Amino acid sequence: MKRGYHHGNLRQALVEAALALIAEKGPQGFTLSEAAKAADVTPAAVYRHFAGRDDLLAEVARQGFDIFAALLEYAYDNGRPTALAAFEATGRAYLAFARKYPGHYQAMFESGLPPGAYPELAAVATRARLTLETAAAGLSQHLPAERRPPASMVSAHVRAFSHGVVELFMRDQADTRFPPEDLLEAGLGIYLRGLGLLPPDR
Repeated sequence: MKRGYHHGNLRQALVEAALALIAEKGPQGFTLSEAAKAADVTPAAVYRHFAGRDDLLAEVARQGFDIFAALLEYAYDNGRPTALAAFEATGRAYLAFARKYPGHYQAMFESGLPPGAYPELAAVATRARLTLETAAAGLSQHLPAERRPPASMVSAHVRAFSHGVVELFMRDQADTRFPPEDLLEAGLGIYLRGLGLLPPDR
C-alpha cells in the first residue's frame, strides 16, 4: 500500500531513491514515477516537492555540491601548511568525494542541468569553484603580476583534469597499475611546472 502524503520526510526519501536509481541507470536513466515507486509513495505525492525529474536531480546535485564545497574547504585549510600542499590537498579531496559520493557526483556533473536555472544549486557550486580558484591563486603569488596565470583558468584546467581521472575510474577504463591519486598528481605536476608554478625538481 502506498503511503501517499503521510510519508515522513518525503523530500529526502526521494533524494535517496534518486541516488539508488542513478547508481543503477545513470542520472538520465529513470523517471520521476520510478523515483516515487522506489520511495514507496504515489506519483502524485512527489509533485508536492518536485515539478519533475530535473528538479529532483537538481536537489541531489545541490546536496552533493554542499558536501563537495565543505570537503574542499576543509582540505584547503586556508592555504596551510603551504600553498602547494593546500592545492594538492584539494585535488585529493576531489577524488575522495567522487569515490565516496558517486551518485551525487553524477547528478552534479553528468545530468546536463543548467545551473543558472536553479539558484540554490548555482550558489553552492560557485562556493566550491571559488575554493579551487583560491587554491590556484595561491600558487602564483611568488610570480610578478604580469606573469601570473589567471586563477580561474588554472582552476578550470585542474577541474577538467580531475574529472577526466574520475571518469576513467568510474567507467572501469583506467589502467589499475596507476592509482587515481598518482595519475592526478603526476599530471598536475607536469601542468604546473609548465606554467612556472613548480620548481624543476618537483
